Amino acid sequence: MSRRYPATIAAPVERELVVRKSRFIAHVAPASSPEAADAVIAAVRKHRWDARHNCAAMVTGLWADQARSSDDGEPSGTAGIPMLEVLRRRELTDIVAVVTRYFGGVKLGAGGLVRAYSTAVSEALDDARLVQRVALTAVRIDVPHADAGRFDNLLREWAQRSGASLGETTYGRLATLEVWAPADALARLHDEIAAASGGAILPTVGDERVVDFPG
Repeated sequence: MSRRYPATIAAPVERELVVRKSRFIAHVAPASSPEAADAVIAAVRKHRWDARHNCAAMVTGLWADQARSSDDGEPSGTAGIPMLEVLRRRELTDIVAVVTRYFGGVKLGAGGLVRAYSTAVSEALDDARLVQRVALTAVRIDVPHADAGRFDNLLREWAQRSGASLGETTYGRLATLEVWAPADALARLHDEIAAASGGAILPTVGDERVVDFPG
């Protein structure tokens, strides 16, 4: 079976939540590194310079093994950590969340702040489009130019029903077609190519890489 990794999101999303006159504006965005996440945080703080708080949480790394959060002046543990826990609970990585708070004059207490910051991030993520990550293996076949179209159609149709992704086609003395396939589907692909070619074409298995698929 192909290995699955924590997902990420396709594009930035913003969502506003009002709690007892305080405005909580959640901005979640993809961030491929801590530096990219820091740049998002800096941009939000510059844009919303007039807010009392711009709290943040980020998770990065293929295995979601790097994380950081900031309460930005809110009582310790009431903003950044609850935001981070939402990202962890959703099993996301390469993502940053910034929640801007405009104080409405009514104190919410520690529990109220935890609920507000976590809910703001959670509702923003509900609007986000997920990108799933899967480990796929390269498979290449060499075919005569005259057969390239037929085998391209075969690989294209097979990829659609097998969770695979078409790669590049290159042309030399032969046409080399490429598909990136889940590990548990390699045997089936081998059998289909053998059947389509009468056993004349043998696929070559190459490297493995992590591929993003829209969720």
